[in-house]
Amino acid sequence: APGRGYSSAGAAEFLHRSIVPTMHYQRSLPRLPVPKLEDTIMRYLNAQKPLLNDDQFRKTEELAHAFEKGIGRELHEQLVAQDNQNKHTSYITGPWFDMYLKAREPVVLNFNAFMSFNPDPKPEYNDQLTRATNMTVSAVRFMKTFRAGYLEPEVFHLNPEKSDTEIFKRIIRFVPSSVSWFGAYMVNAYPLDMSQYFRLFNSTRLPKLGKDELYTDEKAKHLLVLRNGNFYVFDVLDRDGNMLKPSEIQAHLKYILSDNSPAPAFPLGYLSSENRDTWASLRKNLLDNGNEEALQKVDSALFCLSLDDFPIKDFVHLSHTMLHGDGANRWYDKSFNLIITKGGTAGINFEHSWGDGVAVLRFQNEVFKDSTTSPAISPQSQPASVDSSKAVQKLDFKLNDALKAGITKAKQKFDATVASLSLNMIQFQEGGKDLLKQKKVSPDAVAQLAFQMAFLRQYDQTVATYESCSTAAFKHGRTETIRPASVHTKRCSEAFVKELSKHSTEELQKLIVECSKYHGRLTKEAAMGQGFDRHLFGLRCLALSKGLALPDFYQDQAYARLNHNILSTSTLVSPAVQLGGFGPVVSDGFGLGYQVHDDWIGCNVSSYPTRNGEEFLQCIYQSLEDIFNVLKGKKIGS
Repeated sequence: APGRGYSSAGAAEFLHRSIVPTMHYQRSLPRLPVPKLEDTIMRYLNAQKPLLNDDQFRKTEELAHAFEKGIGRELHEQLVAQDNQNKHTSYITGPWFDMYLKAREPVVLNFNAFMSFNPDPKPEYNDQLTRATNMTVSAVRFMKTFRAGYLEPEVFHLNPEKSDTEIFKRIIRFVPSSVSWFGAYMVNAYPLDMSQYFRLFNSTRLPKLGKDELYTDEKAKHLLVLRNGNFYVFDVLDRDGNMLKPSEIQAHLKYILSDNSPAPAFPLGYLSSENRDTWASLRKNLLDNGNEEALQKVDSALFCLSLDDFPIKDFVHLSHTMLHGDGANRWYDKSFNLIITKGGTAGINFEHSWGDGVAVLRFQNEVFKDSTTSPAISPQSQPASVDSSKAVQKLDFKLNDALKAGITKAKQKFDATVASLSLNMIQFQEGGKDLLKQKKVSPDAVAQLAFQMAFLRQYDQTVATYESCSTAAFKHGRTETIRPASVHTKRCSEAFVKELSKHSTEELQKLIVECSKYHGRLTKEAAMGQGFDRHLFGLRCLALSKGLALPDFYQDQAYARLNHNILSTSTLVSPAVQLGGFGPVVSDGFGLGYQVHDDWIGCNVSSYPTRNGEEFLQCIYQSLEDIFNVLKGKKIGS
């Protein structure tokens, strides 16, 4: 492949060489807007309406308007002033990092999410060693491409025929960085923030009392490999920063896969699944006990490659493996673990404080594409004849009794939590994006409507629901919340679930269209930084940082209930990703990952014992079936 940059060994060092530098648009990205306070209050009350009865709503409305006229107005003005003095970033950056890093719950199941890769289309390439080698090489290529500024900038094209073209790129690269965003905007292309990408590599979340820290050491040249609970490191870059020959990486991985050292009696991995303060104290103990060098290797490694010794049985087993695994063979604090099982099934488990799904998904898409279309080795390739026993270092941790006890306790907690977690999934095969677009309704709106309908059918109520939406179109944007539960979804769900006989098919269609229009508006607002959740969160953080008493508005039970997200939902569709998922964000909630494909819809749900995920999915299936039938003009029901 011309222009990919070959090392002396003849292996491609880069994925591609973009003619537009990776960070070309970063300087001129627009800033995340602070919404008007009155808009935020109005949007907040719209989201509260379906969750409250009339008396509750009146009380919440009074508190909201008092806040808007009083302390809320002062806080808002301070937030805007502060934002104007920090033009290099966004108003949500500080509070959002703090929210993640101050949280004391374990990262596994509470914050880390997973996305699993599709299998390699060439079956013989799904061998564990072959795939681990190819994906590692592609990941290193991604890192090198990004750091050299050769990675194509991340751009959202509304009109790709015009903007995703050679000619546009040749012109825009000469437009100075300070105004380049406007050039893209003129052709309806939206460059996205890439400030999170550097933390993909050589990065980890360090447990500290009260608030964790993010640590990155870009000078480190080694990879961390976990197998059977044992920790190994070897360099994948030489001192000039060139990648090792793929055949050498293959040799080292083969050496690790054939090492028959027993599993450690006290696997260190469990510590990264602990409460953060507990883990912080244990880590201090580890450092004081002569493990500084070994921990430094773990923390600074390029990334963590986890090699599991068993094949995947089915999708549920896949989800359990990628979301939490056995606890011994993961380091949950690393920015990501690349997990490859015996049968070559691969996935990524990522820590969430440093970045959002968008950056991880780009990495995943590039690694999948590169490792399947330009694989570094084939199943027939012979590993290099190098002395891996010299190149690969097995890390040895010195453990005292307190550390051994700490690991044992962490394992007990981890096993108990995992045992209480249920994962279930369905595939709805009766239609998808194509049919919905043909009927002129939003595919995402229909999926979200089905979730509302299903919860009403199962539990007879409408509850706080969260859908994440990226605000990467802005400098240092993170996410905003879409609130899919509305008076529209409630009305429509009640019509379908409780009063079918009263409505004609035309009326039901109208109700669906109404939901679709409203959801479309919410989605557009959120993507433009015009939601209400982040703004209210920013004002709350500001009040607390000023040492003020928490305003009454935030002490409202209804505010707490809206932020107790029983339905937490997130979606993504990509050619590289088979499925994605995450744990419930509250103990009585559902974690719902979903994908609307051209002709089918996939949902997978996580839950703890107080909720029945399997039944919930059956209700979702029933709801999708009803919605699709109504859109097709069929009469449904008794």
